[in-house]
Amino acid sequence: MTLDERKQKVLLAIIKDYISTAEPVGSRTISKKYELGVSPATIRNEMSDLEELGYIEQPHTSAGRIPSDLGYRYYVDCLMKKKVLSNEEAESVIKGVRSKARDVGTVLQQTNKIISNITNYTSMVTGPQFRKSNLRHCQLVPLDNGKVLVVVVTDNGLIQNRLMDVPQTITDLDLQKISQVVNAKLQGLTLEDIKLTLIKEIYFELSKHKNIFDAAMDLIQETLNLNQQDKIYLSGTLNILNQPEFRDIGRVKTLLSLLEQDKVLKEILSDKVNLENGINVTIGGENKLEGLKDCSTVTATYQIDGKIVGSVGIIGPTRMDYEKAVSIMDFMTQYLSQMMKDFYGR
Repeated sequence: MTLDERKQKVLLAIIKDYISTAEPVGSRTISKKYELGVSPATIRNEMSDLEELGYIEQPHTSAGRIPSDLGYRYYVDCLMKKKVLSNEEAESVIKGVRSKARDVGTVLQQTNKIISNITNYTSMVTGPQFRKSNLRHCQLVPLDNGKVLVVVVTDNGLIQNRLMDVPQTITDLDLQKISQVVNAKLQGLTLEDIKLTLIKEIYFELSKHKNIFDAAMDLIQETLNLNQQDKIYLSGTLNILNQPEFRDIGRVKTLLSLLEQDKVLKEILSDKVNLENGINVTIGGENKLEGLKDCSTVTATYQIDGKIVGSVGIIGPTRMDYEKAVSIMDFMTQYLSQMMKDFYGR
C-alpha cells in the first residue's frame, strides 16, 4: 500500500526516533523534534491510522508507538535514502583492510571486524566459493639467485603463484621439463582425479627433481581445493548483548546458539527476500528461523569478474540502523570484490 506524504513523514519520524532511542515514540515527541508542519492532534490522528494499517504498534497501554515489521519494510523499500560513505570513512576502511592483506583469510577476518565495529552488530562472511576446477596449466618460471616462481592456473580463471628456492644446479631446461611432465600428466584433472598411481608415475619421470615437484604439487592441490572451502567467519557476536531488545537471557541464549551453527549462518546468507542493488534486507518475522524473529539481517555478495564467489551479512535487532548497515555493506562488498580479484586474478 502507498501511504500519502503526511503519513510517510510521521512514519519516518517514528522510525528514526525509535532507532536512535529504543523508546516508544509519542505524538508530543514528534511534534517537538520533527518539523512536520502539522498540529499534535493531526499527528495523533495519523499515528492512529498508521497503527490501524499495521505500520506501527503500541507495545504497552498508554505508551508511545514503535515500528512494526511492516513499517520497517515500507521504510527500507520506499523511504530510506541511500547513504554513501564519506572519503574519510572510505579511506579508514581501506587502510584497515589493507593493513591485514597478507592472504585471503586475514582479509576476510579484517573485513568482518570492520563491519561489526562500524555497525555494532554481528557480522559474518563466507570464504570464496569456486565451482570444482580443473588444472589448466602449471609453469615453473626461473628467476635470479636460485628463485623459481610456480604459477598454477585453473579452467575457471583462478591464478595462484608461489616463490620457492631451488638448488643453483637446476637449469632452465630442468624447470621446463618439470613443467612439461606435470602438464602432460595432470592437465584437465580435478583434485579428485589425481590419484596416487599418477603421482608415482610423475615421481618416476622426475626422480632427480622430486622435491621441486612436491613443492609445485602443494600449490596445485591448494589451488584446486579452493572450490571446497566452506568457512564462515563471524565477528562481533557479543555486540547483540549491547542492544536493549536482548536483555532477556533466554532470548540471548537462543540467538547465540543459532550463531554457533554453520548451517544456520549459511541459510541466513543465502536468503533473498528483498533484492535491491545486490543488498538483501530481511526484517523480523520475514526470517524463516524462529530464533531470528526479533532480528533483521542485511546480506550481500562479493564477486570476481561478475561471478558471485562469497557472501557477507549483518545480524542486528529489527531496530537496526538500516541506512548505515546498507551503506557499509554496499561499500564493503564492492571493495572486497576488488580485493579478491587482486588475489586471484582473472
